[in-house]
Amino acid sequence: QVQLVDSGGGLVQPGGSLRLSCVASGFTLRYWAIGWFRQAPGNEREGVSYISSDDHDTSYADSVKGRFTISRDNAKNTAYLQMNSLKPEDTAVYYCAAANTYGSLLRNEYGIRGQGTQVTVSS
Repeated sequence: QVQLVDSGGGLVQPGGSLRLSCVASGFTLRYWAIGWFRQAPGNEREGVSYISSDDHDTSYADSVKGRFTISRDNAKNTAYLQMNSLKPEDTAVYYCAAANTYGSLLRNEYGIRGQGTQVTVSS
């Protein structure tokens, strides 16, 4: 069964850090672009970051540049999103997704999506 499983969310204080994980099963993540998206209540789902299928490129939404880092461990068939200096406006459900393309922040490119993990930033 082809699937992605997200984990690592939780409640964290402003300024804190979390690392989200995205484990793939049923396919090899290595040759796929990986994107992280988030959706807060009442908002559209937005692209946060992606890493290209060849690992040569990464990109970030302006709102998270300098604070978030995307990476993958091909040996573990897992992608990560390291989130530092978290702000209350980062509160959302975060999803990883895989695309059989080079990669972008366009969610319509991504055909496989994880179930999501809740991130809440609050004091």
